[in-house]
Amino acid sequence: MNPAFYSLFMVLFLVLFVLRQRNRAIIAKKFIQNKKTKGNKEMFELAKNFLGKDCLIYAFDSGHQFSGIIKEVTEGALLLQTASGLEVINLDFVIRIREYPKNKNGKKKSVVLD
Repeated sequence: MNPAFYSLFMVLFLVLFVLRQRNRAIIAKKFIQNKKTKGNKEMFELAKNFLGKDCLIYAFDSGHQFSGIIKEVTEGALLLQTASGLEVINLDFVIRIREYPKNKNGKKKSVVLD
């Protein structure tokens, strides 16, 4: 085929990719703004129920998932003990917390599909 067709296709792909990233940033900014004006009391109260438990924590971006034991919950963050050490996760970005699923023998499942 014509090389001009391929270059036009690549430019179109690049423009769509940049627009998608920009939309994601705008959505994240609005999400954080709403959390700051309304406060994040609900997630703070709910996260306190999981203190000392092995949990899966899902962040705003679908690609981010954290696994570990919740050590401490404060107004804006949560302290997570992972295999590699301690991590601090901003509660503004947390959308879901759940206890790590176990199989019928009480052991942690090796594969978690959501």
